[in-house]
Amino acid sequence: MSPDNRTTHFGFQTVDEDLKAGMVHGVFTNVASKYDIMNDVMSGGIHRIWKDAMMDWLAPRSGQDLLDVAGGTGDVAFRFLGRAGAGARATVLDMTASMLEAGRLRAEADQLADRLDWVVGDAMALPFEDNSFDVYTISFGIRNVTRIPDALSEAYRVLKPGGRLMVLEFSQLPNAAMQKAYDLYSFNVIPVMGKIIANDRDSYQYLVESIRKFPDQDSFAAMIRDAGFGQVKYRNLTMGVAALHSGWKL
Repeated sequence: MSPDNRTTHFGFQTVDEDLKAGMVHGVFTNVASKYDIMNDVMSGGIHRIWKDAMMDWLAPRSGQDLLDVAGGTGDVAFRFLGRAGAGARATVLDMTASMLEAGRLRAEADQLADRLDWVVGDAMALPFEDNSFDVYTISFGIRNVTRIPDALSEAYRVLKPGGRLMVLEFSQLPNAAMQKAYDLYSFNVIPVMGKIIANDRDSYQYLVESIRKFPDQDSFAAMIRDAGFGQVKYRNLTMGVAALHSGWKL
């Protein structure tokens, strides 16, 4: 198949690869102002605990330079800088300018302005030099990337030797009955709440579908290894509703 005819998924739809980024951009432009509220709805507020667990495993240190990809409203970057203390820096990259603007408007942004940069960019073609960052994080964003292997290769490229990748993403429950119950909740409740809170059912229908299309924990770990990372491990969160994947540029 020629590159011009490659297809990918947008939720449960099959679309041309060159269309997906624009469609994802549209979703996050639509939900930017309500994104943090809807994260609470989609996860029952537990996303905050998951992000704290991410920081616990990451153990930020002073002097580290973080790149947070698809980091829009700054949740992870603010946590990282708060844990690392003085001397650490963070760059938040997102493809959607309105998501970055929502992040800039948060109170934490003013307090950390001298240690925080906001960049519009593409996870598959990062606008940074090789070996630039100590840590690369992406939270609830990797499943929206058109070509996940390309994003992982870019993560490897921009990390310094000894740098660390950490991915937080919705995942698959290992128990079929629990997965069925979770699916019933996701497909019947989340799009309705999206309509009520953000006046946007379609975007949240896509977000629910995109979770189901994302690889399971072991398959995604294999993709990280294929990108060159070593010491790849994962931890399930809330019985596998989400998972943390970690890898090192050795």
